[in-house]
Amino acid sequence: MSTKPLRVVVLTCSTRPGAIGPAVANWLVRTVAPHAESLHVELQHVSLRDLDLPFFDEEDHPALGAYRNAHTKAWSKIVDEADGFIAVTPEYNYGMPATLKNALDYLSHEWAWKPMGFVSYGNTSAGTRSVQHAKQVITTLRLVPLGSTIALRLKDTIDSAAVRPSAHLTASANGLLEELVGLAHALKPMREAARPGIDAGPLPGSYTRPLTLDDAPHVLVLQRCCWVDEALSNETLDLAPFTETLEDVRTWLTEWETIGLWLHGRLIGMVRARRTSQTGHIGRLAVVPDLSGRGIGRWLLRHAANSLASSCDRIELSTGSRSTKNLHLYTSEGFVQRTEDREGTVELVKRS
Repeated sequence: MSTKPLRVVVLTCSTRPGAIGPAVANWLVRTVAPHAESLHVELQHVSLRDLDLPFFDEEDHPALGAYRNAHTKAWSKIVDEADGFIAVTPEYNYGMPATLKNALDYLSHEWAWKPMGFVSYGNTSAGTRSVQHAKQVITTLRLVPLGSTIALRLKDTIDSAAVRPSAHLTASANGLLEELVGLAHALKPMREAARPGIDAGPLPGSYTRPLTLDDAPHVLVLQRCCWVDEALSNETLDLAPFTETLEDVRTWLTEWETIGLWLHGRLIGMVRARRTSQTGHIGRLAVVPDLSGRGIGRWLLRHAANSLASSCDRIELSTGSRSTKNLHLYTSEGFVQRTEDREGTVELVKRS
């Protein structure tokens, strides 16, 4: 399991003094909090009244991300760090409140590929027309609306400015959160690929990003499946990628700069690099077996070598003496065999 919880923002949309919205949002947060903990979710309650956004006042289009105002930067940070949203909204004249529309319009890429659920409230329609109006807007921002919604008719659910507790509403609230969490996990690869500054990989739809401690389980699986050929070629199972524990992987992830290559949420390749003095080191070059032979390993090797070239006099790596495919790749990229030890490990070096 990831060590980082999903962050779900519960957004109170009404800014009217005396509005029932804060009470509805507080009920929602209290109700789902125990279930959120079991789902590894961090709830963040944000009120548009407290945020106090003026009507959109940035000079540049939000798609540029060139924000000048402190209130925009603060709002951008909240949305960017969130994995999903639940909007608690009233209905004003068959539509969503202007405060919600304004908050949506402030930003662009920060919203992309994140789920949004709704808890609406009102009289005759229980706020459902507000939700339908909002869904037309949020899909343009590449937010993904949930199928589940909660609609509270005030006369049936509110007593003394508070939501009347019921088993039905509790089940509905927990169900809404479950659907949002499932969709947030499913959309994570698309969120990552859409983030500014992400580098495209060698295959269509693939991208690279630095691997973190949260990726250790993926790394453990990848290296175990990728070192089977190495074990067979060199007739040994005494290889670190086979024997390392999850904690071992987490340890070296903090010591190396490791780049992962991702495709549709799957870690399909990786390579690690680091520098000691004027010598660069490359290791754990891995590509999933079903995508071998497509130039991915060479691409990752060059990516790592290029990252070291400007700061190192030479770059070193190693492989098994019988790993003919590896040796062919490395020598074709300019690496020269330097030594071979008794265990059959070949050291190769390339001058930068």
